[in-house]
Amino acid sequence: MEEKSYYEILGVEKNATADEIKKAYKKKAIQYHPDRNPGNKEAEEKFKEAAEAYSVLSDPEKRQRYDQFGKAGVSGAAGNGGPFGGGFGGGMSMDDIFSMFGDIFGGRGGFGGFSGFGGGGSSSQQRRFRGSDLRVRVKLNLKEISTGVEKKFKLKKYVACPHCHGSGAEGNSGTETCPTCKGRGTVIRTQQTILGTMQTQTTCPTCGGEGHVIKNKCTHCGGDGIVMGEETVTVKIPAGVAEGMQLSMTGKGNAGKHNGIPGDLLIVVEEEKDKELIRDENDLVYNLLLSVPVAALGGTVEIPTVDNKVKVKIDPGTQPGKVLRLRGKGLPDVNGYGTGDLLVNVSVYIPETLSRDEKKALEQMQDSDNFRPSSSVKEKIFKKFKSMFD
Repeated sequence: MEEKSYYEILGVEKNATADEIKKAYKKKAIQYHPDRNPGNKEAEEKFKEAAEAYSVLSDPEKRQRYDQFGKAGVSGAAGNGGPFGGGFGGGMSMDDIFSMFGDIFGGRGGFGGFSGFGGGGSSSQQRRFRGSDLRVRVKLNLKEISTGVEKKFKLKKYVACPHCHGSGAEGNSGTETCPTCKGRGTVIRTQQTILGTMQTQTTCPTCGGEGHVIKNKCTHCGGDGIVMGEETVTVKIPAGVAEGMQLSMTGKGNAGKHNGIPGDLLIVVEEEKDKELIRDENDLVYNLLLSVPVAALGGTVEIPTVDNKVKVKIDPGTQPGKVLRLRGKGLPDVNGYGTGDLLVNVSVYIPETLSRDEKKALEQMQDSDNFRPSSSVKEKIFKKFKSMFD
């Protein structure tokens, strides 16, 4: 069964505006909200699926990569839970989704003023801190790109404080309800204007939106719950990636304060230039330079590929500009749509200096009709040359 695109999941066209995408997501989120569908695993999966789609399409940069490369451009895998974990289904909890998109839901329990569908909702809009993303670059040669590869990165990043286990509190002191917002995480500000009384809801300045404050701050991390540390991460790079493509590993970025949501690790692909092969999307190009005798008499030459060298037969009378195609000797498509070819572009080397005997031999040949190109051969060669400028 063909996997739905993010646009199909939300029910919008590919050219939909940001506002249309947001409205479509809200509609789907209301339809499949867990409070409205208690115990319904299918509805829960659709809820997560819609959240995943919105997380990509609501971000202009991620949406551009998705439009160009599909899911591989934003997650590095064809499906949920792949090596780059771009989707929510494999690594994000329902609370993570509510935390990230609380502005749309209006809190954990409901949407735009609804207190909840199942009676178990809460009007609280408590916030969980999210750690920042990390970005690394990885250089790959054609061999690694053709097969996929594992790379290890030693990252210096924020990790959960080992002393307080990320809570930010010293010992067993724990936390207490924020006295300013009474645990809501938000405060209501009232202003008198010429239009009347205006109310605005903002993040609580005392607790930062968490709804609680630490009684005694940890002496190791100062109450943040995070310290600078190191982690070695193994990244599986899929075959067929290209220069500039950005992959991601969910939750491998900096840790969030107070056991919050960790950021992501973003891996930017760089290609090493090959000495002999030129990449053209999924095809590879090799420029073959033949000697005059081999071009005229034919023979066998060795052509380099990503894996090794292969022998190719050259027909007698091979003309410069001819392209030999070696099927399946290119690079695999990152989305699994087959493998490219190796194109061998033939050129012929004309000697720049000749010995007396060589010059005499060529002078004897130049009067032969076989050394005079026919009109059909001339037309064929120059037609290829002309097509380069069309």
